Amino acid sequence: MDKLYWLDQIKLQDRTQVGDKAFYLSKIMQRGYPVVPGFVVSAEVLRQFLTTLNSTSALVADLPYSSLHLDVANWRQLQQVAGRLRQEIMTGTVPPQWVNKIFVAAKEWQTGYMILRPSLALSAITPRGGNTSGLLDAIFCRCDEEAIALALKRTWSQLFRARSLLYWRRLSVNLQQINLAVLVQPVENAIASGLLYAHSSGWTIEATKGLGIALSQGDVQPDVYYIQQETGVVLERHLGNKMLAYGFDDAATLDSHRLVISADNTDIVTYVLEEAQQKQYALSEKYLQQVITLGNQLVSEIGNNYTIKWTISDQTPDPTLHLTQVSSPQSAIPNLQYGYTTPPIIKGLAASGGRVTAKAHVITDAHKQPGKIDKGVILVVATIAPDWLPFLQQVSGIITEWGGLTSHAAILARELGIPAVVSAADATVLIQNGERLLVDGDRAEVYRIRGEKAAEGETQELKSPESTVASYSHVNPHLPMISTQLLVNLSQPRLIEQGQSLPVDGVGLLRSELMLLNILEGQHPHSWLVGGRQAELLEKWTEQIIQFTRAFAPRPVFYRSLDWRSHELPSGLHNQHSVKNSPLSDVYDGLRLRGTFSYVCNPAVFELELTALANVQKAGYSNLNLLLPFVRSVAEFSFCRAKVEQAGLTQVPQFQLWMMAEVPSVLFLLPEYVKAGVAGISIGTNDLTQLLLGVDREQGQITRVLNERHPAVMGAIAQLIQMAKTAGIPCSICGQAPAIYPEIIDQLVEWGITSISVEPEAVERTYRAIARAEHRLILAAARKQIGIGDRPC
Repeated sequence: MDKLYWLDQIKLQDRTQVGDKAFYLSKIMQRGYPVVPGFVVSAEVLRQFLTTLNSTSALVADLPYSSLHLDVANWRQLQQVAGRLRQEIMTGTVPPQWVNKIFVAAKEWQTGYMILRPSLALSAITPRGGNTSGLLDAIFCRCDEEAIALALKRTWSQLFRARSLLYWRRLSVNLQQINLAVLVQPVENAIASGLLYAHSSGWTIEATKGLGIALSQGDVQPDVYYIQQETGVVLERHLGNKMLAYGFDDAATLDSHRLVISADNTDIVTYVLEEAQQKQYALSEKYLQQVITLGNQLVSEIGNNYTIKWTISDQTPDPTLHLTQVSSPQSAIPNLQYGYTTPPIIKGLAASGGRVTAKAHVITDAHKQPGKIDKGVILVVATIAPDWLPFLQQVSGIITEWGGLTSHAAILARELGIPAVVSAADATVLIQNGERLLVDGDRAEVYRIRGEKAAEGETQELKSPESTVASYSHVNPHLPMISTQLLVNLSQPRLIEQGQSLPVDGVGLLRSELMLLNILEGQHPHSWLVGGRQAELLEKWTEQIIQFTRAFAPRPVFYRSLDWRSHELPSGLHNQHSVKNSPLSDVYDGLRLRGTFSYVCNPAVFELELTALANVQKAGYSNLNLLLPFVRSVAEFSFCRAKVEQAGLTQVPQFQLWMMAEVPSVLFLLPEYVKAGVAGISIGTNDLTQLLLGVDREQGQITRVLNERHPAVMGAIAQLIQMAKTAGIPCSICGQAPAIYPEIIDQLVEWGITSISVEPEAVERTYRAIARAEHRLILAAARKQIGIGDRPC
């Protein structure tokens, strides 16, 4: 180990040796921002350490040159290999001179504890970028040589965890292409820690007491502040549920009145906050304003969209605010990584995460379906209808001028794993056909590319359904147990293989409209019937559904019957029902012909659909249930139930007939629906929000303010859950709200939601959010039982 790289001295050419996290922190630090001092143990040191491992195993001997291309499908073998590699590292010896060099440098800080943060940089020759956030954990240790050596090995060994090996395999990355450095910094007890999420539409600050471990592990519900970016005014603040805090076992800081409930070998303790502290915000006005001021200063450096982690150290006499991470570094150093210009040419709403670079395919007439689309282009269009699905499977990115987070473009993009920006005003005018773009679906920005630095169709940090599966199906065999059922929303057969391996209890929403578009050949089902192709359609329909019931059996599949708004229909019926010369024709038709009312008006297609479901049952699949959409009246439901019984579906004991709870009248009629035979409800937050607030999901600017978090919508959801509990029926939620606004999951779990169904890309964060919410409820109940906080000090 030749040298340590100090943060205030790192240069551009050092980036691969120090990793991205340390590199970007150093740039911010060198511009005068408050970053905790530190130094980096370079990536080359790890390579040198691997060559010192003394093992007769060929696997270990070849490790410095390994491709890491293991058989990740063989989970047992992957676990064994990962365990063996980590054991070799943990039993290896870090050269004493290395440890001493780190120890001597760290003694300058005169602190008792340090944090070792993994800092990764993937070689530029890797096939495609990836999001390594959360892949490797920070390690705390005491400031002594023995602890330093152990912490260093623990940090390095994470590179060979099963989930890491799977990740490298998925990216086709060799070990030689991975640069893992270790950022070493002093760490002290903290008054408060948290994050600042900066977006062009506003800021969100999260804060908790003590070290930030409580946030990263999901042990607390943080205080939340909503900030107006332009003025720094606090628009809203919500007190979190902060029962626990983390700190170092320092008698001067952790007074004897606090109940310590756990401790580890780094002297980090978990303690229960006194009741009075739980009712206080983690940030005083003074420190809140310091965070806001720091955020405003960073705008000039890294733009309007970024995320930072911060901490306020408990220093005497003056606590100090420090940055600990900057996670949107691309704009901090323009053109350094992707070669795009700043500022972005267009901003909109972040509909589907990930980044992709490709040529633009601009369509100026959104009323006509596109002709031939080259594979891998970025589609730029005013708006998208559901029957564009076959074309969307060819594109690598989507930009629409209209649409909110629950628009069809947003929903389809999330299910297909395509980066998307919606509500991007004048996109079809500002972007030229064939122009090279970078779509950043996380930050809702579109950049014009100059030069050839990004390969065509290259996707970076894309959370596709496949990557979600990778993070769970093989690498998390011991997930925390949750009692709230987690289900998945699907429509595309090509996602079945990945979806069935997710940690879900079944399919909570099988969208029949999108599923059927794969076989309809651009025609409405009614046109097939009129054309004498009923038997052909029935066979295709049955085969499509069986693919899902077979893959998920015995887990339940909730099939939602057809629900097209007329202006979204494939050809066949649309022209028959248009309201001519009316600017509200689409809205009028969409409401008039939707859901079960359309079955009453024209039962032929619904009867064929029920026959297909019956054929699935006859094929031996008893895990199929029916979800009726957009039910307006008890009479409509009773009509449909009679048709269901005539089709013979109720002869299978496991079959359940549910309805979507999305028309506001259900808030008054649910007891009557239950009497009529409803076995369960699934809350459709997309339509419920539209109808309660009088907004259109395609109006992105309006839905920035009027969305699922509105008190009227949340009140309606709470009422539906309670009414379902009173009626003794299950209540699920399958709209986009839990995926878009995961912070509401705490309330859903507390209210007693039976199940939550989300898109594949949201399964990971939803699972963890449910586990955190249930954990907090258990802690609260335990605390109440033993009376913590009620005793006098």
